[in-house]
Amino acid sequence: MHTSQGRKFPKLSYFCRVELPSGPVLPSDRFFPARHCSSLFGVKTIELLAPARDYLSAVAAVDSGADALYIGGARFGARQAAGNAAGEIARVAEYAHRFGVRVHATLNTLLWDSELADAEAQARELIDAGVDALIVQDMALRRMELPVELHASTQVSVRNPALARFLGEAGFARVILERALSLDEIRAVCAATSAEVECFVHGAVCVGYSGRCFLSRSLSERSGNRGACSQPCRLTWDLTDGAGHAYLKSKHLLSVRDMNLSQRIGDLLDAGVTSFKIEGRLKDVNYIRNVVAAYRQAVDKALAARPGLRRSSVGTSVPDFTPDPAKSFTRGESQFFFDGKCAGVASFDTPKSVGERLGCVVQTDPKGFRLERPADLAPGDGICFVCGGELVGTSVNAIEGARIVPNRMDGIAPGVEVFRNYDHRFNKLLSASRMRRTIPVTALAEVSASGIRLTFTDCEGVCVAVERAAQFDAARNPEANAASLRSQTARSGDTIFAVGEVEVVGEEFFVPASLVVELRREGLDKLLQARLARPRSHRVLPENLAARYPSPTVAAEENVTNRLAEAFYRDHGVSDIEPPLELAPSFEGRCVMRSSYCIRREIGECLRERPRLRGDLYIERGTQRYRLEFDCARCEMNLIASKK
Repeated sequence: MHTSQGRKFPKLSYFCRVELPSGPVLPSDRFFPARHCSSLFGVKTIELLAPARDYLSAVAAVDSGADALYIGGARFGARQAAGNAAGEIARVAEYAHRFGVRVHATLNTLLWDSELADAEAQARELIDAGVDALIVQDMALRRMELPVELHASTQVSVRNPALARFLGEAGFARVILERALSLDEIRAVCAATSAEVECFVHGAVCVGYSGRCFLSRSLSERSGNRGACSQPCRLTWDLTDGAGHAYLKSKHLLSVRDMNLSQRIGDLLDAGVTSFKIEGRLKDVNYIRNVVAAYRQAVDKALAARPGLRRSSVGTSVPDFTPDPAKSFTRGESQFFFDGKCAGVASFDTPKSVGERLGCVVQTDPKGFRLERPADLAPGDGICFVCGGELVGTSVNAIEGARIVPNRMDGIAPGVEVFRNYDHRFNKLLSASRMRRTIPVTALAEVSASGIRLTFTDCEGVCVAVERAAQFDAARNPEANAASLRSQTARSGDTIFAVGEVEVVGEEFFVPASLVVELRREGLDKLLQARLARPRSHRVLPENLAARYPSPTVAAEENVTNRLAEAFYRDHGVSDIEPPLELAPSFEGRCVMRSSYCIRREIGECLRERPRLRGDLYIERGTQRYRLEFDCARCEMNLIASKK
């Protein structure tokens, strides 16, 4: 064993030094595995969960500060257009795990009996690829004894404490909530279950309860529960009395604004939420960079005020732009029903991205206009506005002081509200971003007359050393020699590490810079391999057959579509399983959507508030008609398929 000035080098292991919250430091020879340190004194880890369409977007999400990713496999994911081969997911996992970032694979569609073997084969292939959890909808996957953490997808439609409690007892490590829940409802769910709780905080909102919407399936073979939703909720519909009179024509009556809860992260942390999920597996890389960086800042700010919580991965991401979610795809921001059910969440005029609001037009001339307030526009920006009930877009040709010269003036008049849906300069910054994520590292350089040893220790206590036996002469200038050793050891280059403090012992011996560079490269590569070799923490839970499903009946909308799922429910106390609505030969007279959203509430005609509109209401489009059923006791709206 090589020595330095008579000292033996200690045996290396992965460790972190532990300090008591209020008390002395434990003896220096007492070390604990780094992965256990967060649980010794009740520190809870919090996760920012980002979407990944493919490897490139996964890297962008990790570099921007995500603590976890969710990504689709080749089949059986709720976004067919965002599937990936197992080899691609293995690449994602290798990159993510460098930073302790977890990878969750979506396997969250309904399964037919004929697909069970293929679904299990894909699940095991994804596990072999290195995923940390599977997000599932179909209870058949709970029955396959998969050696992986299972998360109950938002497609399971967890909306109440009883279901969340059952899923935790049945062996799900995490439940992912329906988007329509209020803070009070989220708090109640968190208090009821042993499972971690994940909720969406940003992005598109399904107007119907996730996993319980059959609107697309009632119009075609394309089903949201099979990963192929045609999004008819984003189309125009007429609101009618069913007898030929239209109250509203060609409006996007079911299209709701996008969610933005970036200002409510603290409330969610206090409620007990563990994971904050950003929607967007079909979005581009620029969206990922911008939105993830923005939420990284929001989550870090909230964590800083709560010392009992910490983020679940490591690394520092410093964006080379100012994150602003309003500059990426957005249908207009909303907190949806976070503070309770309310009007103002719909986007009747358009389901498209409107971007950031600039202001109202106050003055026009034949070729230009002025806004009510200064707007930092530039040539090449895209702007949009509503004209004749439709969203109209154009581009900016020139800026002349406060005067804006668009490509065309059609529809631009005083009083028109203008939005920027494409910021040319901002997107150029995003595309050119060189944002990196780095892990803080300290180093110790120990030199003797007969050799040198470099020891690198990262922020989690993972520690490696590299050494060379050599004969070193006395340094002519020990102080300058020490400075050179520090400088060469700290140059981490394009690695994922940022070497900060470097301690030098034995600066009286001169070491050639080339040797230090060689050892540094070898040491940081060894540190990376050591990080990847660490065992990962999982909550692979057994299924507890004593757990009782909250109801003796599984309704048709809950879709038991295979024998394994049926056995799961019966073993958990269910006596009656209705035929799955997903496989109904006809949807006439059936409820194809249930929702916390209500058109009556949105147009000021709530049945609890003396509405002017009486009698049945329908939404119609072409030959399609759905009767609106209002359940005021639950404050829900149902869509019933009807003949026209």
